[in-house]
Amino acid sequence: MSYEKVKQASKTIIGTKQAIKAINASQVKEIVVALDAETRVTDPVILLAKEVGIPVNLVESKKELGKACGIQVGAAVVAIAMH
Repeated sequence: MSYEKVKQASKTIIGTKQAIKAINASQVKEIVVALDAETRVTDPVILLAKEVGIPVNLVESKKELGKACGIQVGAAVVAIAMH
């Protein structure tokens, strides 16, 4: 389900650092995190999103999440930006 959401999003922000910047700039409506990503990579984003009240969705695979974003590599964290 969340893969579809990512595919249909008009703007996605890929990666932990970019997602954190976007959250701090109040540009994110939702975060999607791959369960097979390392927690040291994903935890900072999850904690920040929960602090500011942004929903966090979990998906199984970095590879599938990357594919949903249209990139050739896996994605641990994807932020869905506000329009």
